[in-house]
Amino acid sequence: MMKWPKDLKSAKQLQEILRKKVKIIPLEKNPEYITGVDAAFLNNKVIGVACIFKYPDMLSIEEAYSIKEILFPYMPGFLSFREGQAIIGAIKRLRRKSNIILFDGQGIAHPKRLGIASHVGVMLNMTSIGCAKSKLVGIYKEPGLEKGNWSFLRHAGEILGVVLRTKDNVNPLFVSPGNRIDIRSSVRVVLACCRKYRIPEPIRRAHFLSQKIKRELLAR
Repeated sequence: MMKWPKDLKSAKQLQEILRKKVKIIPLEKNPEYITGVDAAFLNNKVIGVACIFKYPDMLSIEEAYSIKEILFPYMPGFLSFREGQAIIGAIKRLRRKSNIILFDGQGIAHPKRLGIASHVGVMLNMTSIGCAKSKLVGIYKEPGLEKGNWSFLRHAGEILGVVLRTKDNVNPLFVSPGNRIDIRSSVRVVLACCRKYRIPEPIRRAHFLSQKIKRELLAR
């Protein structure tokens, strides 16, 4: 694996290398397992969590976490360099191989077309989807209020993803391909992972666990 950068210059260089390796292609077949990931910060540490679910049943199968030291300062557009190592560490601790990774963050809907879903997806050579709660770049028309309605997210003349309503009458999610998947396949997978809530079940579980681990560490 490439050396993890600790400064802005080397981070920009790595972004340029990785963005050229992103593949936006249709999903060949439905996945069997999907992993949701999340990260939580505690002092100078970042907690990465990965949770595998059976697809499309959304049954929890396996969970893992990894704690790493924060090596990169906070900078908009470079979140991958703060969270990425811990998330990769958690994914690698899973015994079962997943088909797709869902991220609470951006895929190609990023100023450099390399959000954390694309970044980690390329580094691990895995299929990945960005499923963010807020927009980073782009313009769009508000989608209809019913679950399943969506509109394209556009930036600098490109279609980067969609603004997807995952539950009736709630704020939409910003879904973009990360790696080895296209926009329409990403929408289909994310909708299948959303049951009672706005957030896909694997990401909800990963967030719950990252916060639980953080609370336990604080209580020590």
